[in-house]
Amino acid sequence: MTGGEIAGLIAAIAFLILVIALVVLLRRVTKVVSDIQTTVNETTKTVTVVTNDINTLSKEVEGLLTKSNTLLDDVNGKVATLDPVFQAAGDLGSSVSELNDASRRLANRVTNIGVTGAKVSAMQRVGASALRLYRKRRQKKAAQSTMNTQQRSDL
Repeated sequence: MTGGEIAGLIAAIAFLILVIALVVLLRRVTKVVSDIQTTVNETTKTVTVVTNDINTLSKEVEGLLTKSNTLLDDVNGKVATLDPVFQAAGDLGSSVSELNDASRRLANRVTNIGVTGAKVSAMQRVGASALRLYRKRRQKKAAQSTMNTQQRSDL
């Protein structure tokens, strides 16, 4: 074997190793591409299902939003109707507060009058007693005067 033949043999072996490596690499790449194709097909199916579900959900959400808007309009109308009631309740609370203040002032006045009223009341009783005594005295005088007149007429 000559040097050229050995070099040719080495080149052929190297080429054979290169071809085997390329075949192994191509098989792996083919397997990866096949797996990718399977994944893409599954993804396409999933996207189709999700798209259909999203369309259905969007229709349902649109219906719910319409109902929610209707309900919100109804609630706003009813709240607007109740606003005067709350205003009246607030006014009533203010009136009750003012009435409480006035009652408290009146109670304080009555309490203060009660102290001076006791003095006045005692004076009223004294005055009433004096008036009763005066009336009794006048009645006695009138009775005596009537008796004296009858006695004179009897004489």
